[in-house]
Amino acid sequence: MTTAPSLTTTLAQCIARSILEAGGWLGFDAYMSQALYQPGLGYYAHGSAKFGKLPYAVQDGAKVAGSDFVTAPEMTQLFGWTLANQVAQALQVTGTAEVWEFGAGSGALALQVLQALKAQGVVLSHYTIVDISGSLRARQQATLAEFAATVRWVDALPDAMQGIVLGNEVLDAMPVKLLARVQGVWHERGVALGEPAADGTPTFILQDRITDLRAPLDIPGEHDYLTEIHPQGESFIRTLGDKLTAGAVFLLDYGFPEAEYYHPQRHMGTVMCHQAHQVDGDPLADVGLKDITAHVNFTGIALAGNAAGLDVLGYCNQARFLMNCGLLTYMEAADLPARVMAQKLIMEHEMGEFFKVIGFYKGEPWHAIGFALGDKTHTL
Repeated sequence: MTTAPSLTTTLAQCIARSILEAGGWLGFDAYMSQALYQPGLGYYAHGSAKFGKLPYAVQDGAKVAGSDFVTAPEMTQLFGWTLANQVAQALQVTGTAEVWEFGAGSGALALQVLQALKAQGVVLSHYTIVDISGSLRARQQATLAEFAATVRWVDALPDAMQGIVLGNEVLDAMPVKLLARVQGVWHERGVALGEPAADGTPTFILQDRITDLRAPLDIPGEHDYLTEIHPQGESFIRTLGDKLTAGAVFLLDYGFPEAEYYHPQRHMGTVMCHQAHQVDGDPLADVGLKDITAHVNFTGIALAGNAAGLDVLGYCNQARFLMNCGLLTYMEAADLPARVMAQKLIMEHEMGEFFKVIGFYKGEPWHAIGFALGDKTHTL
């Protein structure tokens, strides 16, 4: 197994070669793509633990490296059970029989949804996981062993697909372009080579180039401003719109509508890193050993979907969506520890307001239970 120091050194050397091949400067989106997805080396492409409740694990009485962050399905199975109620309605209304999950992580969400659908008597043709991280597939297969006849894995989409698409914390991990307004002039921020470390390992610095790219809104004020645009995330939605012939899409992530995303006071951007349950703002350090994310511009996602033939079902915060789908009923029947964890999903200062849910449909319009109350589509 590749050790952490050699992994990050090898990945740094790989990125350094890309920078040199690109003429000494690599756009931040290209850097982020390699840092996260370079085969065998990127954060999501090697076998380290990523998802879990603790930053460490205990083996033979000693603490060893554990997870870097926790997602809702790892917190409580009530998350997936509740989401399954929306999936069941969507399957029935759209007349489809397949679920497609992107970025399935540990497989916890898939297990919860499959168990809940089975309990409701919903029969699926397939539960298809689309995940470019082969390192997580073995873990998912072990988690989903009881549903081996239903679950399948693909690393490419067919020309046409039907069913219900799920993505929990997928959009935030898609590479973004960094834009910086400096003294009134817009630049694209990229990565160049810095002075090598003492052991000769390549190091990186952020470096700006004047660009024609702009934020989608005019940002008032003359102050310097750092932000992101999301061409890969928007391209992903357009691909779904092009390929989905019938069904619906539900994406859960942290972010804002465009007017909030590009607010004048949000002048430092949203890129952040996660490692051992700590958050930092330096994506150039510990390359390959930590997650790099950016908040989602849900207006951009909605517009990309519309351009590809997807219509918006609804948009609201996670708290309202889960309560609309029956979370409180599950909480009433749960024990105290389960209720405490489920509360984190809906409390405003935890995940309830920070996370949003956007839904799309293909075909005839219908009313999704998840957006029955508190729909804020008008804010997009």
